[in-house]
Amino acid sequence: MTDRFTLTVNNPIRAAADIKRLDQWAKAETMAGNTVTITGRRETRSAKQNAMMWSCLTDLSNQVTWFGKKLTKEGWKDFITGHLDGQDLVPNMDGTGFISIQRGRSTSTMTIREMVAVIDLCHAFGADQGVSWSPTSLGREAFAVDPATGEVVETRAEREGVAA
Repeated sequence: MTDRFTLTVNNPIRAAADIKRLDQWAKAETMAGNTVTITGRRETRSAKQNAMMWSCLTDLSNQVTWFGKKLTKEGWKDFITGHLDGQDLVPNMDGTGFISIQRGRSTSTMTIREMVAVIDLCHAFGADQGVSWSPTSLGREAFAVDPATGEVVETRAEREGVAA
């Protein structure tokens, strides 16, 4: 037996069989006197989605001036992700204006579907602003994109069988 068991469940028809394998492994480990910790969570965004998002944010940072301000890539990330969960405006400390407090969260905890929404928001906003997207921001050249889900599925090197 191995000291680690990784299980990815993505097919509802096979889920019971997959979980039975985990059950058998956990039973064998506990019978051997080991304690087992089992944690379940939804799959989070992929590294390829993250790279595509940062490419989009770079294009926005380089090309868009928003109400007279140039934002950093990180600023655009806050701007875009804030649209998913909203923001609150509160008075600043000296009462001379307002600041925005984002109710959003880190993209590293987002699901694949939520990251598709982030990338879609980048593209929609950027299109309205006349952004000329780099190939990687569109999922071209360096990435292949599943048209049904928007998920980045492989790099060009993977697609062409070239070592990265």
